[in-house]
Formats: sequence, C-alpha cells, structure tokens
Amino acid sequence: MNKKRQAVSPPLEGLGEASWKSNWEESKKHYTDWWNGKGLVLSMWEHLQEGVKPHATVAPPADAKDLKQYWFDPQWRADNLHYQLSRSSFMADIPPVANTHLGPGSLAALLGAELDGGPDTIWIRHKPGGEMNLKFDENHPMWKLHVDLLKACKANAQGNYYVGCPDLVEGLDVLASIRGTQDVLMDMIMQPDELAQQLQQINEVYFEAFDRIYNIIREGDESTFCYFSLWAPGTVSKLQSDISIMISEDDYRQFVQPYIRQQCQKIDYTLYHLDGVGAQRHLDALLEIDELNAIQWTPGVGEPQGGNPCWFDLYKKILAGGKSVMANWVTLAELEPLLDTVGNQGLHINVDFKNERDIEAALKIVEKYRSPL
Repeated sequence: MNKKRQAVSPPLEGLGEASWKSNWEESKKHYTDWWNGKGLVLSMWEHLQEGVKPHATVAPPADAKDLKQYWFDPQWRADNLHYQLSRSSFMADIPPVANTHLGPGSLAALLGAELDGGPDTIWIRHKPGGEMNLKFDENHPMWKLHVDLLKACKANAQGNYYVGCPDLVEGLDVLASIRGTQDVLMDMIMQPDELAQQLQQINEVYFEAFDRIYNIIREGDESTFCYFSLWAPGTVSKLQSDISIMISEDDYRQFVQPYIRQQCQKIDYTLYHLDGVGAQRHLDALLEIDELNAIQWTPGVGEPQGGNPCWFDLYKKILAGGKSVMANWVTLAELEPLLDTVGNQGLHINVDFKNERDIEAALKIVEKYRSPL
C-alpha cells in the first residue's frame, strides 16, 4: 500500500466558469488549508433552497410514483438533484455537490445486504440466510445501480456542480450489515483470524469500487464525497466504524485501526466520522494514524450538539493530535464562543443554516477570525 501524497494547493483543473458557485476558487483555498490543519471552513451539511435565486432555469421532474422510483431510478434521481441544486445556496464554503448516496453503507449491498427505501433515507438491512460473497462483481445489479446513478448525474452536471461519491462505508459496519451485528461481535471472540481475513477482503472490494467511482466523478484531480459534503483536490472519503461503540480499545486496534489506516494511506484526504459519546475512547487509536487528515464529531441523539462548549476540550485534543476538526450542527449563537475557545486554525464548521441571512451573519463572524491580527 503506497503512502498517500501530501496535501497540496488546488490543481488548475476542476469545475470551470460554468460552476453555480461564484466564489468557488476562494472556498477551494479554504478547504485545502483546512485539510492541512490551517484556517477555517464555513459550510453546512447538504443545501438550502429557501429564498434562493435559481442559478438556471431547470424544470422539476414529475413527482416520483413511489419510493422505489424516488430512490432507485437513476435518471429520476439525477433529474431531481439537478433541479434541487439549481436553486440551492452555495454561499460561504458550501460546495455544489449532487448527493448520490444509496444509503449509509451501500458497499454492503454489493456483498449480500439489502437496500430498503424509506420516506427519509435508504436503510441497509441484513438479509437472513443470504449469501456473503466478499468479492467485487462488476455485473452485480447493485453495482450497476451505483454506476448508472453517477453517470446520469455527471451527464446533467455539465460542469455546474460536482457529483459526490456515495457513502460506501467500510470494515466492521459493512460486515454487520451483511451478517448481523451480533454474529460479527461473536467472531471477535470465536474466530478472530477469519474475521480479520474478511475485513481485508472488504477493504479490497472497497478500493476497487472507490477507484472506479473516482474515475467517473472526478473533475480533473478534484472530487467530492456526499456525506458531510466534502471536497478535496484529490481523492476524498469519510471513514467510520459506528459499531466500535460496542467494542473495547484493544479490539478497535485489532479489528478497526489497521483497515482504516490502509484507507488513509491510499486515499489522499480522509475524514473520520467519530459517532457517539462512547466512541470517544477510541480517539487515541485514531490519532495514532499519521495519514488521517481530520476527525468529525457526532455526539449522538439526546446529547448537546457540535457547537456546545462541553466538546471544546475534545476539539482541542484532536487539533493537538495533528488532525483537523469538523464540528457539526453548530448554531449561530455558538459560532463565536467556539472560535474564541478552540481557535481559528483547522476548523471546519457546519452551521445549521435556515436561510441566506443566517449565512451572511455567520460570514461576518468568521471573517473577523480569518483576518490577520
């Protein structure tokens, strides 16, 4: 596995003058600095449309006939995303990204799990009695669905926006979607060597799928990832192990850390999604991965969200460990105290914007911290 290249300035290639984001060159500089542990990114997860002047005249698609078409009809999805993006705000550092996700962990659908479209999301479900084949199959119908959706979105984009990499997920989370969480946890005790072999196979499938996706969605060297609307001047991915909240630090270092490290070594820019208060015990193991660029913190349901002062020491520890930070669901009122306490270097702040007036107010705050003292 080759060590990934160092973070560099944005290449000249990428979206051209047709981009629906007028300040994109400035934002790319903010993102590139952030990947390198410097400066600030002010953005939001997904997009808002309220009161936004359309970038182009785009007709909406006809209403979806059912949830199957809403989620799994590639052309309908692409046309709907095209319409939504045409009237979305890209102020501040909000990147123009078509969200092509097929559920949180769609890699599992290529290996034996089922996709189930609900009103608000796609669920990845364990298929009892289903076969597990941990090999990449370019003829698998779920892989064809991924490719058809990405290509339909790319054809619509025409340089106006990026097409994001779906939220593939990896490792134990994928295996739990295929086999069931309880069986995977038991394997840590009963057959750890076989489990390690399966995790390596999943990484190999991940890399094959990821490389093929990158070659479809790339704009020059640049690419984007759907989850958290990530942009980078190279390959980029969000990594995770949500099941790790159920395992010990030793098991994390044995069954998670080595495979996350492989991804960080191969992919140019990586963000780890640290999910749940109980997962904080694995932070030291994450900070040991030299090639990991950044860590995002999700407190979990019922907990104070990313802008609450109770997490400021956590952010300081991440920054002191040499990683950039992404703080999510920050409110306008929390923005200035966060910057005052944690600092103005290496922070990606996703604010819960409701309209463009909120964005303008946040920009006035952030610009004070971006300006040289």
